[in-house]
Amino acid sequence: MPTPTKGPRLGGGPAHERLMLANLASSLFEHKRITTTVTKAKRLKPYAERLVTFAKRGDLASRRRVLGLISNKGVVHELFTDIAQAVENRDGGYTRITKIGNRKGDNAPMAVIELVLEPVSAKQAVVAEATNAAKRDADKKEAAAAAPAAEEAPEAEETTEAPAAEEAATEEAPAAEEAPAEEAEAPAAEEKDAK
Repeated sequence: MPTPTKGPRLGGGPAHERLMLANLASSLFEHKRITTTVTKAKRLKPYAERLVTFAKRGDLASRRRVLGLISNKGVVHELFTDIAQAVENRDGGYTRITKIGNRKGDNAPMAVIELVLEPVSAKQAVVAEATNAAKRDADKKEAAAAAPAAEEAPEAEETTEAPAAEEAATEEAPAAEEAPAEEAEAPAAEEKDAK
């Protein structure tokens, strides 16, 4: 049994739902804003934002993938050229839902879903820069904390090697002291043999 879709169903079967979302997205990209029910707007938002993300990539595979979902080539071209250029500095949140009250006939809650095409405001840019600076500072602190830890590890090895080196030096030192004594004795023995 197939897993049911998450969120509210839009009526009909899954194929009808896919076509409805594709048509809503096509209308959204064509007109930049549409009026629909709140439920349809909430289902359309992640769908449309995913398509905009593909458009921002701009490669042939992404274009073919979007063309598989939206059949209108003119709308896909507009999505990849105009809309992708307008939102290239934005990291998400390409759409906005605004509730506008209930429909007159059946009292269904209505909403306007629109593309957010205005550039990132100066305040948002400052906040984004501050966030990025904070991340860079945190990364530097982590790197600085990791560097002394890496330096301490060789020092710890050196400290364990240092006593061993001192012991080896003390073992070699008496041997070194004995060697000159033996060498001194050897010339003395040679002198006795010569006499």
